[in-house]
Amino acid sequence: MATLTVWRFPTVDGAENALDLLQRLQKQQLISIADAARVSWPEGRKKPKTKELGSLTGAGALGGTFWGLLFGLIFLVPLLGAAVGAAIGALTGSLRHVGIDEEFIDTVRTQVTPGTSALFVMSDNAVLDRVAEPFKETGASLLTTNLSAEEEARLRAAFGEPDQL
Repeated sequence: MATLTVWRFPTVDGAENALDLLQRLQKQQLISIADAARVSWPEGRKKPKTKELGSLTGAGALGGTFWGLLFGLIFLVPLLGAAVGAAIGALTGSLRHVGIDEEFIDTVRTQVTPGTSALFVMSDNAVLDRVAEPFKETGASLLTTNLSAEEEARLRAAFGEPDQL
């Protein structure tokens, strides 16, 4: 089962600094990263900086379309106003079919704010307790949503490669 994990860091550079840790955990086979992205939100900016990271060893399984849509829903819709937000409601519905619901989006939106950063990781076969401990030492807090095999297949069909990892 794939897992979309969001690690929130209390500093703007926390997510960037944790990339080495994430790569070490992958080398130790405690997590298999299919795709990842980083968000950093400097104080005083209206919106965060985002960067697609891929699998950290090559191209990602989902690509920029998925991350662009997800980050747009989380960070840009509140800035665009109610009229545009209502029109984007259908897009939110499409993510709900792949296991990413409004509650998840709202949780990330309220916790990833100016002065913070986050790592978004689509992973498979994670040994969550062995991955969570080193991340806690960085000051990160964890938000996750698990995807069923069916939801993962829909996500791959909609945004990426239809093949399994």
